[in-house]
Amino acid sequence: MAQRRAVRHGAPLVVVAHGSRDPRSAATVRDLAEGVRALAPGSDVRTAFIDLSEPPLPDVLAELAAEGYGEAVVVPLLLGDAFHSRVDLPALVAESERRLPGLRVSVSEVLGPDPLLLDAVRARLAEAGAAPDSGLGVVLAGVGSADAGANDVVARVAARLHRREDYAAITHAFATCGPDVESAIAALRARGAERIAVAPWFLAPGLLLDRVDRHARAAAPNAVLAAPLGAADLVATVVLDRYTTTAIPVGHAA
Repeated sequence: MAQRRAVRHGAPLVVVAHGSRDPRSAATVRDLAEGVRALAPGSDVRTAFIDLSEPPLPDVLAELAAEGYGEAVVVPLLLGDAFHSRVDLPALVAESERRLPGLRVSVSEVLGPDPLLLDAVRARLAEAGAAPDSGLGVVLAGVGSADAGANDVVARVAARLHRREDYAAITHAFATCGPDVESAIAALRARGAERIAVAPWFLAPGLLLDRVDRHARAAAPNAVLAAPLGAADLVATVVLDRYTTTAIPVGHAA
């Protein structure tokens, strides 16, 4: 959930991810930050995490304040607007602003479900050798949430992907709730899919995506497993877009 303040364009950009015990996740976030810097040379891009990984967001905001910055834009590296974006992140930002009264923080919208991310999913499938054809069934696999609305976003993304490509069928599945990957693969086969591909609606590799891959292999040993969205240029472009639509051009801030 966005929390917009009057923050000028040129303020530091803090990309914040949930965090993971798997070090591959934090490495992907750092690579994505490098991709954003490459798109916007000279920009000040910091990485931070809500939980489980270092550095935590409050520490990064405190560091900015100590360096003399008075404002920052936080871009959540989240693919859906659920608990982390609506509760965890706003609470961390509010507490940081309370402790750092000289720092004004504006929070952008989450990344998903931006149309460019669909292009990134399609690119990951193509890279894995899963070009669209009428015999291929695709599972769009997300993390899963207790928030039904967040899960509906994944279902809508799968439907949009199907409208744009010639697959036998596309359905969705989740790592932490139903429908699971095995059920999704069975549904695709029932709809005529001869081959299976799994497209992660995940930003980074990690333990949950490993679980998805294991279950997919168990249900379909020859399934094509695409890479997560990762630090693709398309993802970095969405991050930069969130920043530019949240920050106010210099001279227009109140």
